[in-house]
Amino acid sequence: MSKIEKFEDLICWQKSRIVVKEIYESTSNGFFSKDYGLSDQIRRSSVSIMLNIAEGFGRKSHKEFKQFLYFSHGSVAEVQSALYIALDAKYLTEDVFENLYNKCTEISKIISGLIKSLN
Repeated sequence: MSKIEKFEDLICWQKSRIVVKEIYESTSNGFFSKDYGLSDQIRRSSVSIMLNIAEGFGRKSHKEFKQFLYFSHGSVAEVQSALYIALDAKYLTEDVFENLYNKCTEISKIISGLIKSLN
């Protein structure tokens, strides 16, 4: 296995980038785009996933990297919770909800594995 030299090499960062893109697309349409509070919150929490991964990696210490991975992991749960709100408000279809929720679950598992590997 090759050494990871930059945060862009991390699978969890790559997958979170995709989720951010899809969240931005989903919040730019229809009634979701008019709910400024929820659309802003879910955008910020999705962005927080990838930014915390990058910032933690940039700290160059396993201890600090783990701390930021925990922050990122929390942001994944926040996005998933906000997805339920959007689904219940009928801002998202069931298919879009499931797609985003499942991608977040995958990111969560990857982050958890990365945390364990740093122990």
